[in-house]
Amino acid sequence: MGPVNRPLDLQWLEDLLALAETGNFSRAAQSRSMAQPAFSRHIRALEEWAGLELVDRARHPASATPAGEVLLLAARDVVLKLTQARTQAHQAYEQASRSLQFAATHVLSLAFFPAWLQKIEQQLQLGPIHMTSDSFEACEDLMLQRRVQFLLCYGHPAVRTRLLEPAFKYVCVSTDWLLPVAAPDAAGGARHAISPKVSQPLPLLAYSAQSALGQIMQSEMKDVGDSARYTPVITSHHAVLLKTMALEGRGIAWLPQSLVSAEMADGRLVAAGAEAASVPVEIRLFRATALLPQAAEAVWSQVKAFET
Repeated sequence: MGPVNRPLDLQWLEDLLALAETGNFSRAAQSRSMAQPAFSRHIRALEEWAGLELVDRARHPASATPAGEVLLLAARDVVLKLTQARTQAHQAYEQASRSLQFAATHVLSLAFFPAWLQKIEQQLQLGPIHMTSDSFEACEDLMLQRRVQFLLCYGHPAVRTRLLEPAFKYVCVSTDWLLPVAAPDAAGGARHAISPKVSQPLPLLAYSAQSALGQIMQSEMKDVGDSARYTPVITSHHAVLLKTMALEGRGIAWLPQSLVSAEMADGRLVAAGAEAASVPVEIRLFRATALLPQAAEAVWSQVKAFET
């Protein structure tokens, strides 16, 4: 008898273990809740797979052959490990169903998410939370790959997004403002201030054209692209970097109010233009329209409740 090239059924190993424990085909079949002929076929199929006789049927009680003893030892280990793995897999699934996966753009993960999450936690008892902070495009990728449940980002008609209906939907959870700010001069005014009369272009700390905030600025503040009024000195999609440069007096930047409220309160940054130069932006929470785990659906329901 040689081994047969056929799939191994885990049930056959469990049958062999039952036979080794009872020493009797009839009692083993009964313990496995099957008819004896079917049980015997399973043992024979396992022997065909191994290419060896595994059970000495001439002995009473029935016992394993030397080859069968080797396979029994491995079968106990395999069945035990797979049973443990199944339990752990269920535990992992339960853990995942209770966990929440967020992605947020850099600014919102720092300046908005903590307080917003605390507001939700006042209404819901949340499980583990995983937050990924990245660029808007990278966060979109995570949503498209279904690796996160929610995306927190800035929204505006000018911002191009791949998270389109009917596969995705969003709710506006708050509003932020892009404020023109600069470091103060010795008198406390803006070192670089917007003025109708421009003697020389203002140094501009600009967003890259690919960034969401850059797209908003291009749409709402077209004169920022006027070289007679502004000269870009640093361009980046990181608002936090532009804030650092503004604090060092390197130029004027349109920064989210949520990001610079502390610096404006203590005077390290000051308004560099009139209120009309500020740009309102939505803060949006995206999700897939497909059903989410229970914990995530509870968060969405609570967010919708805040809306009403």
